[in-house]
Amino acid sequence: MSGHMHGMVAGFLCGEPGLDRLLGEEPRASIKPSQLDLFGTRSIDPLEKELVRERNVAVADMRQNRRIRRRRADPARDRAVKACDGVLHVSFDVDFLDPDLAPGVGTIVPGGATYREAHLVMELLHDSGLVRAVDIVELNPFLDERGRTARVATELVGSLFGQQITDRPTPTNAIVTG
Repeated sequence: MSGHMHGMVAGFLCGEPGLDRLLGEEPRASIKPSQLDLFGTRSIDPLEKELVRERNVAVADMRQNRRIRRRRADPARDRAVKACDGVLHVSFDVDFLDPDLAPGVGTIVPGGATYREAHLVMELLHDSGLVRAVDIVELNPFLDERGRTARVATELVGSLFGQQITDRPTPTNAIVTG
């Protein structure tokens, strides 16, 4: 309703009216808005804020996310685990990152996630074993500085699907002493 594209994925996913024909004649399966969690949120348009409240969508801003990461607890993941056949779809809004890290976005809002914080979020999501899909929005190659934002986004999606920044011992390559 606001006309801003960054909320369209969530609106489509939750069955908002007016988006039915985006898939042509293909059927659309929707989720309840109460099953949607937004985290890393730094800016929501006034109309979207009203819709989020009306629809009972859970929102965690950057301050809350930093607290969640320190405790290594994620309410969204926990709700998905408790749901029948819980799965996660990650809509990765690249402007969730700090603009110093990711300048190639259309909506620049200071105070976003650092490189390490973003990787930690992706690693925690991967560790849940529930991620089945991802979409990437707000990446604008025309505003990017020599592909810097695209590279960071690619690295973060790699972490989301299991690529690790550092080598960590696993049962197959652990050194056993004794």
